[in-house]
Amino acid sequence: MKTRVHRFATAAPDDVSPLRRALDEGGINAEKVIAILGKTEGNGCVNDFTRALSTLALTRLFSEVLGLSDEAVAERIALVMSGGTEGGLSPHILVFEVMDEPALSTSPGLAAGVAFTPAFLPEQIGRRAQIDATAQAVREAMARAGIERDEDVHFVQIKCPLLTSARCDEAARRGAAVATTDTYESMAYSRGASALGVALALREIEPAQLRDAAVCHEFGLYSGRASTSAGIELMRNEILVLGNAPGWDAEFRIGHDVMADALDADAVTRALARVPGDGAGELVALLAKAEPSRNGLIRGHRHIMWDDSDINATRHARALVGGVLAGRTGHTALFVSGGAEHQGPDGGGPLAVITHALISL
Repeated sequence: MKTRVHRFATAAPDDVSPLRRALDEGGINAEKVIAILGKTEGNGCVNDFTRALSTLALTRLFSEVLGLSDEAVAERIALVMSGGTEGGLSPHILVFEVMDEPALSTSPGLAAGVAFTPAFLPEQIGRRAQIDATAQAVREAMARAGIERDEDVHFVQIKCPLLTSARCDEAARRGAAVATTDTYESMAYSRGASALGVALALREIEPAQLRDAAVCHEFGLYSGRASTSAGIELMRNEILVLGNAPGWDAEFRIGHDVMADALDADAVTRALARVPGDGAGELVALLAKAEPSRNGLIRGHRHIMWDDSDINATRHARALVGGVLAGRTGHTALFVSGGAEHQGPDGGGPLAVITHALISL
């Protein structure tokens, strides 16, 4: 098996022209695409419709190319759009192809698998039901990727839903109570429950430690390999598991580490050191989480990210961490996602690098 990763700059959330050219010219086989991750230039909050616009544009493109309905495309390709490119972050998409080809090397290579949870009821978001369904889907994605050992998983990217006023009202009409009626806060609950589902699947925490009240409260429980992004455009979790496994071609490989805080650029070096094989190769993609520390300090100095009533804290964090990592890598097309509830330690977050053994994209 072989995974290929392609990175394309986008001129707008609905810009699919670079990807269309690659499909038309045979550089990408639409039949083999299993997932697309994207950074869009919206606000990353509840009303960030750039995510939905990008999802719609990509869905329509593959519907046209594959001759399938939009619904059929949604069942075969995970479309994970993360809003917010504050600071110098560049809007872009990452396209993952998986091909049934013989491996050209004996070293483990980048393995990728996709799975989806069933759609959630509003009252299930941010609660144990979402944790358990996510854990099951992560294990399904691992199986599809042929990853047998938990330690061979290096990153789990999830797109998860959020609550809107209409969704809260619908639950109330049925007599059901949601985790929160604050729609912005619901993003954190959904991200947090999804991350705890990854931690459960990868045995980073024990099942007995999990309960509804733990979500967004017991932050000592976290995954070092989960990255979750909430959006208005779906009601299920869409999951992409990335790791290294035997039998997968080693042209592309992945390594991960955890940023201890927002300034921990050395996490890139540590992640590269965990890429298997001789030499890390050229950087293709960097995926990371960003979260302001809850104590209001970064290495002993006060920050005001939680106190700014004009700009959401997650937007500050994306800009800060994006700048730190861009300075370290020399790249601005980085998949930096805000909101790291139960994703790494307080103020830090998981980070992964995907490398190419031959050329840089």
